[in-house]
Amino acid sequence: MTRFDVLVIGAGAAGLMCAIRAGQRGRRVLLIDHAEEAGKKILISGGGRCNFTNRDVRPERFLSANPQFCRSALSRYTARDFVALVEKHRIAFHEKTLGQLFCDGSARQVVAMLLAEAEAAGVELRLNQRVTEVARHSEFRVATDREVIAAESLVLATGGISIPKMGATGFAYDAAARFGLKLVERRPALVPLAFGGEQLALMQPLAGVSLPVIAKAGKAKFPEAMLFTHRGLSGPAILQVSSYWREGEAVTLDLLPGQDAVALLLAAKRARPKAEPKTVLGGFLPARLAQALAERHLPGARMADLQDRALIALANLLKAWVLTPSTTEGYAKAEVTLGGVDTDGLSQQNLMAKEVPGLFVIGEAVDVTGWLGGYNFQWAWASGWAAGEAA
Repeated sequence: MTRFDVLVIGAGAAGLMCAIRAGQRGRRVLLIDHAEEAGKKILISGGGRCNFTNRDVRPERFLSANPQFCRSALSRYTARDFVALVEKHRIAFHEKTLGQLFCDGSARQVVAMLLAEAEAAGVELRLNQRVTEVARHSEFRVATDREVIAAESLVLATGGISIPKMGATGFAYDAAARFGLKLVERRPALVPLAFGGEQLALMQPLAGVSLPVIAKAGKAKFPEAMLFTHRGLSGPAILQVSSYWREGEAVTLDLLPGQDAVALLLAAKRARPKAEPKTVLGGFLPARLAQALAERHLPGARMADLQDRALIALANLLKAWVLTPSTTEGYAKAEVTLGGVDTDGLSQQNLMAKEVPGLFVIGEAVDVTGWLGGYNFQWAWASGWAAGEAA
């Protein structure tokens, strides 16, 4: 049996950061993972360029049963702190839309940076280790398929159950529950929405068409791009509202953000009476979408043939297209898992279990889920840092 001060299970974003910080404090740290390499989810993020944080991180852009829980960690390790680390390692990056920061090169640069920091902090990394048992006596004891490890502090950093093909499991939830921590309902988040029936029949031929929209679910709304797919809708706007959507509810789409659709169509009828409706709509919308909507809602060869009420009805639909998804595309396509370990059982300052001294839960496993655009990575860095300061 080997002994360490801190054992971190999960070599993803949160686990790496926690191990680094604990090691920097002089703690003897072991970081283990069942995968063959560290940071696998980091490597596929941002199309392989890693959207590693966001310049405009705010607590209100995170979902949780306790919306205030994330404030402490996010204020103690900020986006600026992580950017400073990226700059220290001379990784070139750029800002895309809405404050999103990406590597100019590869996400591998971020993983290499974290591994270099871990090595400098004296962290020992062991991969291809599957945990078979977790227990606590006078210390924590973790059995793997290779060895038994004892540690004063144990950190659960194995993430959620989104993207199972990447090796995601419910390990953190099961382990937390064994120690008496409660769980909040989990479901896929930042995930494409699937449809059925007539709605899907309209969408399938439009697969690949994208356009800027404002998507709404409940009180949440997001002005970003939307993409039609063979199963329904995706794109940043849809992924964002999926975190707020619940089965049986509708989403509402504004296909002409910032424009007066009624005025546009009525003016087009006067200015271009001989034009085909699909041609006129094609001036505002992608051609395939324009044709599909014209065929369904504007039965006439020319604009002059259409009654104003038909144009007004379509204009209203363009500004508030109400659709009811049948489901989501599930954990296989979800970027994150919503819900997780109940924050009521964790310290807001360092994410240690209130009733189990030395046990920490960090990152996606916790009931804190950010918006699309670098927010979930920032939660991983911040929660990992907070736990690393105390573990």
